[in-house]
Amino acid sequence: MRVPRSRLRPRSRLLAAALLAPLLAGCFAAGDGPSPDDAKDGSRLRVALAFPPAENLSPYGADATLLSRLGVTEGLTSLDANGAAAPALAESWRRENARTWKFTLREATFQDGTDVTPAAVAAALGHAAEAEPAPAALSGVALTAEADGARGLRITTSEPDPVLPLRLSSPSLAVLSAKAYREDGRVDPVGTATGPFEITEVTGSSAAALDRFDDYWGGRAQAAGIDARFIADGTARANALRTGEVDIAEAVPVAQAATLEEATRRETATTRTTSLLLNTASGPFEDPRVRAAARRAVDTSVLAEDVYEGHADPGAGIYGPAVTWAEGKRTEPVGRARPGGAEGTAITLATYDNRPELPEVAQVIERQLRKAGFTVKLEVREYSRLESDALAGKFDAVVLARNTLLDTGDPVAVLSGDYTCDGGYNIAQLCDKAVDRAVAAAEQTADPGKRQDAAMAAEAAILGTDAVVPLVHQRVVTGVGAGVRGVLLDPYERVLVGTGTRR
Repeated sequence: MRVPRSRLRPRSRLLAAALLAPLLAGCFAAGDGPSPDDAKDGSRLRVALAFPPAENLSPYGADATLLSRLGVTEGLTSLDANGAAAPALAESWRRENARTWKFTLREATFQDGTDVTPAAVAAALGHAAEAEPAPAALSGVALTAEADGARGLRITTSEPDPVLPLRLSSPSLAVLSAKAYREDGRVDPVGTATGPFEITEVTGSSAAALDRFDDYWGGRAQAAGIDARFIADGTARANALRTGEVDIAEAVPVAQAATLEEATRRETATTRTTSLLLNTASGPFEDPRVRAAARRAVDTSVLAEDVYEGHADPGAGIYGPAVTWAEGKRTEPVGRARPGGAEGTAITLATYDNRPELPEVAQVIERQLRKAGFTVKLEVREYSRLESDALAGKFDAVVLARNTLLDTGDPVAVLSGDYTCDGGYNIAQLCDKAVDRAVAAAEQTADPGKRQDAAMAAEAAILGTDAVVPLVHQRVVTGVGAGVRGVLLDPYERVLVGTGTRR
């Protein structure tokens, strides 16, 4: 797909900053920001990404973070270094009552030259709310948005939502112009987003070209554009960095990390947990005693040191060490079934190879389950060919790497989206009344500290079902070429390049 250059209409905008109280302590390196001479053309960045577009670049699914990591899309808010809601297209907000928030928009322009207006933002959020399936950030949430004057936007939720500003930071709630939303239901971010880089060409699932969007409200990016390659093979990504074919390589496999020069390796603790998800709705793992048998069979102690070569921490729960408050609040799982026999029980175990450690993790799990008496068929695919079947419950078990704060930054959101009856990313197919009650109680808690306590109580209820077995908490290795500056090393894995990224 090609985009005419005439669609780019340069203007300039201003940047403001504010923040809310943090829910997560941590930091990420944002690099150098734009300098006074950033009007220079700059060089193009060559970036190797692990995941190709899986859904025609729709922001409502797996491609949402691809778009945000390339600096194409953004929403009303973002996450700051501490995990708090920070301004993006909204420069400020306030809560008017239990269900209503008022946002004030900054002056900004879409990449098709139209202005970002309250009416345009309200329409964009309306499309997201009506999407099927619903974006994970809106799992269990109904909202309406309406314009309020020249710069005001009023958002009302069906139930009180104390973390709405965090929810609106989700990459899946990116704001696009009216041209993005087609009559056939497709959403096209090409030339309709607001970020510092605009997609100009997509070559199937292998590559994409982006140019700097000169009208970006945060100032012109220092790089002239991005040449992105989608390379599912982790070794190939590392080799591309090593040979100078790319400037940035995301998700370098731990087996390849040692082959890179120390100066080109960046390790970041992330909120990503690799877990074994068991299908609770059909097949052998519908029986909680069989799930308990699988959980008992899995020994996670060897994974962090052997498979991840020290670039991960042993699985402790749904939240890992990067969620710094979690360990001190964690309680024992509740309501676990007594393990039953597994002798001769046939299961299909699936994972994907975009993250090269996962097949090796799955092989270790396969051996452990076989030792416990299960008969295991292992299936490994590329993620875009796995997701729909996994969500449809076509596997008995799935090894999945999941960033627990990716969707909203709210620790409760991943519980709602992944483990409740109406969850939009419920690969475990879990539908448990006690879990739903615990998650609902957490969702209704406004005080940050008490919300954390409620989230941990819900985690204990979820772990008690044995629908999920946490395996490891990952650290991500990013390859950064010599001379490259300003790469965004983000524990939430939402961003990678920004206005200050350059070579």
